[in-house]
This record gives sequence, structure tokens and C-alpha cells, in this order.
Amino acid sequence: MSAESIVLMMKALADPTRLRIYNFLRESCCGIKVKDEEDVLGPLGPTVSEVCCCVMGLEKIPSSLSFHLKELRNAGLIKMEKRGKNVLCSVNREAQSELAQYFSSHEICCAREESNEQLLRNL
Repeated sequence: MSAESIVLMMKALADPTRLRIYNFLRESCCGIKVKDEEDVLGPLGPTVSEVCCCVMGLEKIPSSLSFHLKELRNAGLIKMEKRGKNVLCSVNREAQSELAQYFSSHEICCAREESNEQLLRNL
């Protein structure tokens, strides 16, 4: 994972509206599969309209939502898939794992620094 991709993800999530959208998608879509006769359809998620109603409310302009979704998609945080007349949104689980791995590796480093500081104080 490159530093540039982490920066893009963090920059996208730094906006409060985009963070709300991302959290909504993270909590609402769990990657179920639906078998339809011979075909297995991919994970389902909320439509763009559902994201707009649930996250942004009726007072926001849809073009604003479109901009925020584009930023999240360009950062690799979400996936958007057209199904008929609807566009389904879902969290990119690989990107979510990369972010979690990035932050957990830094927790270990910080824990080491804290324990080193304690050792120095005890000397």
C-alpha cells in the first residue's frame, strides 16, 4: 500500500459529509449474495437515492452528493455498480482492510515509544 493511496483515503474521509456517507455505507452493507436461477449476483448495497435520503436529507442538492461519492470512489474507499436503473454503493472492503492495517501498525509503534519513555523515566 502506497503512502499516496493512504493520503487520498484520509483526505476523502476528512470531510464530515463524506465520513457520514462512508459510515452509512459501512454499517448498511454486508456483502450478501443473492442467487437468481443460474447467476450469482454480487454484493448488494444501498442505492444513491437511499444514501441521499438517509445521510444528506432532503435539503441537500443531489449534485453535492454526486461530488462526495465521486471523491470517495476516486480514493478507492467505495464501489459503485449500476444495476438496471439504480446505482448501488458499497464499501471497498480491501481499502477498509488496508486502512485498518495501516492504523494498527502505527499503534504498535506508538506503544513501543510509550514503553521506551517509561524505561527512560525509570533510569
